[in-house]
Amino acid sequence: MDYSQFLYMKEELSLVAVIAIILVADFFMSPDAHKKGGKPRLNTFMPILVLTIHTVINLFPGQAGDAFGGMYHYVPMHTIIKSILSIGTLIIFLMAHEWMAREDTAHKQGEFYVLTLSTLLGMYFMISAGHFLMFFIGLETASIPMAALVAFDKYRHNSAEAGAKYILSSLFSSGLLLYGISLIYGTTGTLYFDDIPAGINGNALQIMAFAFFFVGMGFKISLVPFHLWTADVYQGAPTMVTSYLSVVSKSSAAFVLMAVLIKVFAPIIAQWQEVLFWITIASITIANLFAIRQQNLKRFMAFSAISQAGYIMLGVIGGSPEGMTALVYYVLVYLVATLGVFAVIAIIEQKTGKVNMDDYNGLYLTNPKLSVLMTLALFSLAGIPPFAGFFSKFFIFMAAFREGFHLLVFIALVNTVISLYYYLLIVKAMFINKSESPVIAFKSDVYSRIGMLICLAGILLIGIASIFYEVIDQFSFGI
Repeated sequence: MDYSQFLYMKEELSLVAVIAIILVADFFMSPDAHKKGGKPRLNTFMPILVLTIHTVINLFPGQAGDAFGGMYHYVPMHTIIKSILSIGTLIIFLMAHEWMAREDTAHKQGEFYVLTLSTLLGMYFMISAGHFLMFFIGLETASIPMAALVAFDKYRHNSAEAGAKYILSSLFSSGLLLYGISLIYGTTGTLYFDDIPAGINGNALQIMAFAFFFVGMGFKISLVPFHLWTADVYQGAPTMVTSYLSVVSKSSAAFVLMAVLIKVFAPIIAQWQEVLFWITIASITIANLFAIRQQNLKRFMAFSAISQAGYIMLGVIGGSPEGMTALVYYVLVYLVATLGVFAVIAIIEQKTGKVNMDDYNGLYLTNPKLSVLMTLALFSLAGIPPFAGFFSKFFIFMAAFREGFHLLVFIALVNTVISLYYYLLIVKAMFINKSESPVIAFKSDVYSRIGMLICLAGILLIGIASIFYEVIDQFSFGI
């Protein structure tokens, strides 16, 4: 056996090592550290340290290659997207410090870190899959621990309910996706991504196979009409888990969807572009209209995430290298902006228990720094210059426009104006509205401040520093 093929899997092997280190450390540490003679408790520093090391040593792409007979396929672009996901997970770990320090969660710190990194490992395998069996193993490795994370606060009714809704919806979507894969195998005789296109001729079974596959991926990305689970799960899950679902899980699924459509379903591109056209319009428009009506900020961000998923599909629909660059760049910008919003939501919820929009009335008077971060993050999500979100929307609109989807881009632009209105509702609450009982002034912990500074730097610099787009564009021709 040629063991050198494992070198193509350096990100996965490195992440497995991180999971093993945290698992062993948690095993030898005790949740009863406060008791006399108790062993030291696992704290946030060690998981953050080992994940940072993992992220840094895997920042630079290697040579393209295959492992396990082509079931695992590596290209440099995979390192880019995996690094983005790792950075997002690192920010979430930073912001989760105070939540993990609570008495009702402190004894479950090890479980939180291991479950989160296990889902990340599954996403790694999905991204580098060259075979539908490897893809499905990665999908389930990501989905099952995610259900446990959603129900992490199991003694809170909403969290348990959210976990049940997520696992049931995931079960049905995975079943439909797997049935689509079986139809692909039945009509082509192979599950290898590189070999399937030769057997695709656009017959009814293959169109049905694509439909079932797309339904399963539509659930993961929260596209309309497969989005109905999103608001309830986002509201019920712990806020840190909600942020992970919103950015890391969605980003990996969007990249994988584009890769599979380009590699596997290229012979029927006209059919899947037609489907994506209407799904994108529905996702952006319906999500924007429902977001206006929300008062709970976690439900608000759920519909914002559905709308943003529609914008991401603008990069997918053309199936071009420019679209791939725009998609990955959009994901990077979306990650830092959304995590900036969730950082503020999580901190205020942790300190006061408040999560409704009206609770943010007059927030600027008591917590000006949090208000400014929230405002900049919302402006970036809305696509207001000079923040990074403006550039990400410009590039993704341009990618779709150059492929001839002029009407779709126009509808997306109109919806951008609508989204600006509901994002400004939060800004209005913080800076203009008055409150009889405003959120008290407080200081956040050091870890959260580091996480928020990273988000702030990303919002301000990613759009201005062209190196981010150029590095992504350099590797967009091979997926």
